[in-house]
Amino acid sequence: MPSPVIELHVNNHPGVMSHITGLFSRRAFNLEGILCGPVADGSRSVMLLMVNEDRRLSQLIKELERLHDIHEVSLRHDVDATFFDPMRTEA
Repeated sequence: MPSPVIELHVNNHPGVMSHITGLFSRRAFNLEGILCGPVADGSRSVMLLMVNEDRRLSQLIKELERLHDIHEVSLRHDVDATFFDPMRTEA
């Protein structure tokens, strides 16, 4: 089974990434990979956070949903993990 990926739709401004990664750090929850990029007019971004399955994952998602700059949170199991591999080569 692929690693779960948390998909976040967030406001795009300085400090958002720090607030989100700080939450993971305070909970001693490791991030295996991070991808982030602006969407539409650039006022929002989509973040993909690859994590390991953990019994605390549902609690962490609830805490993410309460952060001011996050508009949407979803847990996905269908993301191709090779996107997180810095050594991958294009076919």
